[in-house]
Amino acid sequence: MSDLLPPQLVIDSQMLYFGWVPKDPQAVDRLIPAELKPFDDRRVFINQYVVDREEQSSHLGAYSLTYLGADVTGLDVSDYVPARWWTHYWSSSESMSEYAAQSGVPIRPNGSTVLEVAGDNLFATTLIANKPIIRTTVEIGREGNDYIRSHLRYITRVGPTLFSGRYPAIGRCAERVRITKLEFLDKSHDVYALAPKDPLEVIWGFYFTKAAFCYPGGFEPLTDNELRSAVGG
Repeated sequence: MSDLLPPQLVIDSQMLYFGWVPKDPQAVDRLIPAELKPFDDRRVFINQYVVDREEQSSHLGAYSLTYLGADVTGLDVSDYVPARWWTHYWSSSESMSEYAAQSGVPIRPNGSTVLEVAGDNLFATTLIANKPIIRTTVEIGREGNDYIRSHLRYITRVGPTLFSGRYPAIGRCAERVRITKLEFLDKSHDVYALAPKDPLEVIWGFYFTKAAFCYPGGFEPLTDNELRSAVGG
């Protein structure tokens, strides 16, 4: 097992992070626990990011990562940031995967992520065993002076218990982001269940030219009262 200790700090990562409405809303219901409540539109999210150099992380080294999941209601961090449930998680780093798995993150093997900028376009590709399975095409502007500052909250399960992980994050944004295409390239893979509706309906999105975060910043079990309140019980 990984001997990495929490929290771990990452700085200056290149990150594409956005949410959309899936083609099959029932797929989201099948992927989240009964204790959690999805949004009415069953909105989902993806984060495709790259840590280029070893010195950008405290002990994680250089790595790339893609994760996906569903937003859930009633456990919001703020008026703008809901809690989220991970469904898929691919890191290029084995030690990173082992570290995340200890917090109940649903890691998958043999993953890597590539972000390429060509002029005003960004191409973000998630691969499994070097085979592309997700590709995002984005129109971007130059690096801006605006920063997003937030706590993110991800819910995981360790054994029978749901846990809340809080991740402080600060990201410097590109001035313009327009996600033009989101392709799920392998219909035989279970992640295809989260493919977007046609036409693509993006709810929110950011391209961070430099993003910093702690992994995780806080980790605690969800109480029965929190869960009952979240689903309106």
